[in-house]
Amino acid sequence: MMQFIQHLTQQLSLWQYLDFFIRIIVACICGAAIGYERSRRLKNAGLRTHIVVCCAAALMMIVSKYAFMDLAGHTGGMIDGTRGADPARIAAQVVSGISFLGAGVIFKHGASVKGLTTAAGIWATAGIGLAIGAGMYIIGLFAMIVIVVIQFAMHKYKFGVETWSDNKLDFHVLEDGSFRKEFLEAVDKKWNAQLEEISIDNDGDSFDGKFHYIAVVKAPSNLPTEEFVRFFNEDTRIIRFSVTPNI
Repeated sequence: MMQFIQHLTQQLSLWQYLDFFIRIIVACICGAAIGYERSRRLKNAGLRTHIVVCCAAALMMIVSKYAFMDLAGHTGGMIDGTRGADPARIAAQVVSGISFLGAGVIFKHGASVKGLTTAAGIWATAGIGLAIGAGMYIIGLFAMIVIVVIQFAMHKYKFGVETWSDNKLDFHVLEDGSFRKEFLEAVDKKWNAQLEEISIDNDGDSFDGKFHYIAVVKAPSNLPTEEFVRFFNEDTRIIRFSVTPNI
């Protein structure tokens, strides 16, 4: 048993291993803090994804820094045949390699692009994991606090494009020649919104005046969904409808 322990501690001491364990645990905590905000907003990349990303990044940074200590000779020089090796190359690949996860959560719906903040958060989480894996606890924890504060603050106090949301309106109407104009006026003047997409088809194969509308309306995010529902409920020409907010 003692021989086995001596073998394990030839390059690193037990205290160094304990330090590595702490680094990985702290990285998991930081990843959980960032992922918590994403989970609360029901995003695909949530708590577990951020924990795993941050933990794995910390592990890769530790491997990148310390896995090649056996390449050094007793004098501190590189052993013949290993000169020119770059122990930081693994960490460098994390920065670009993590991008495939970010690409998986970005998708386009009509004129809107979703998932950019989540993708950026995953990339930042990997960076925090690398910092903690390198033993830079203070800078890693500081970056985690900054990102968490920004995430919560930006969703509470919105500005720019964040103050708008896309809403899908799917309804069947008995067209009398004036409904289409009234609907467009409601989008522009009543809701102060913009019409992103619209498709109008005959309801099935009938030509009795029934039409099927599918519209995507970009409206102020503080506009209650009840405004759309009230508009359809008050119009007797509406046969049935559905409203999908924040698509």
